[in-house]
Amino acid sequence: MTPRGTTRPRRLTARMRLTLSYTIFTVAAGTLSLAVIFLVMRYFPNYPLMSSNPRYRADAPSRQEILDSVLQAGGYALALMTAVGLAGGWFIAGRVLQPLQDLTTAARRAADGALGHRVALRGPRDEFTELSDAFDEMLERLQRSFEAQQRFAANASHELRTPLAITRTMLQVAAADPGGQDWGRLVGRLQDTNQRGIEISEALLQLAELDQAPPELVPTDLADAARDALATVRDEAAAHRTTVTASVAPAPVTGNPVLLRQAALNLLHNALRHNHPTDGTVALTTGPSPDAPDRIRLTVTNTGPPLTPETVATLTEPFLRAKGRTASTDPARRSHGLGLTIVSAVADAHHGTLRLTPRPDGGLTVTLDLPAAPAPVGGAAPDVRPPG
Repeated sequence: MTPRGTTRPRRLTARMRLTLSYTIFTVAAGTLSLAVIFLVMRYFPNYPLMSSNPRYRADAPSRQEILDSVLQAGGYALALMTAVGLAGGWFIAGRVLQPLQDLTTAARRAADGALGHRVALRGPRDEFTELSDAFDEMLERLQRSFEAQQRFAANASHELRTPLAITRTMLQVAAADPGGQDWGRLVGRLQDTNQRGIEISEALLQLAELDQAPPELVPTDLADAARDALATVRDEAAAHRTTVTASVAPAPVTGNPVLLRQAALNLLHNALRHNHPTDGTVALTTGPSPDAPDRIRLTVTNTGPPLTPETVATLTEPFLRAKGRTASTDPARRSHGLGLTIVSAVADAHHGTLRLTPRPDGGLTVTLDLPAAPAPVGGAAPDVRPPG
């Protein structure tokens, strides 16, 4: 691979090579035709030919004279064919290679950062249009990825700057009036703000780890991860006065137990924090997928405010919440907007799929489908119903 900007050895261009190829083929075909004629003429009678009209006594040309004439005319024809082959080959090669020039121009513009440019090659379906369509599709995916990365960097900077700015403001106010501060309340607010920054940093690190290297996958039971997550959110569910029900059936998969537990925990946190203020419900189920026998499904359903399909389609984007990018003012329901993003990354790392569906009467149904393990792991898991 030659780095950009280095000097490559000069050679004939592809257009010139095609032109010479066309010309050589044309001249070779003409030479072969002339050779065939010459060989055929070698077998003509070698005696003078007489006219059939007795009044015309002039002798006809001999075989040698005919051969000389054929060779002379053939030489002129080959020279003309060479000129026509060069001119025609140059023109035809230019027309044939024009799509490659368009692709080269688009590639250079993309290398300079203009990802919005498209080749959009027109014409019948052939190798060049297929290459053009594939190149345009690659540019579109790169543009989406680059824009998402820019949004992620901007939103991450904002999310990380917010707790730092709040901490600085509280410290400045305390320094300006030390005697008028409720130090217990101030320390509590500082701890809460610091914890928020820690949670965001840990979530970002987890996303970075998932992007950098595939996790280690071992035979495990998704039901175990679900039970651990249910036990973790029991107190939070009681504080929100939300009823949590679960039907945990064996769900053998090949996965990473830590990441699967984190995915189940994120889904439950999301269902609890984006629910009705009180008297909401959350339902979790695990088991074989009813749609495919070789898939395992984890489903989390919650009540809550109505959601549009457009809003649901953006919930896996980093730092996006159901109400946009603004965090809730209630500390108990505040989230960093990375929960579903991490679940989506975990699903991709396990070759699974994550589907979010708004419920007609409000709330959300989240379905995580993973490939089933070749053989069940562990025994049957009983139904778990933690107290609401």
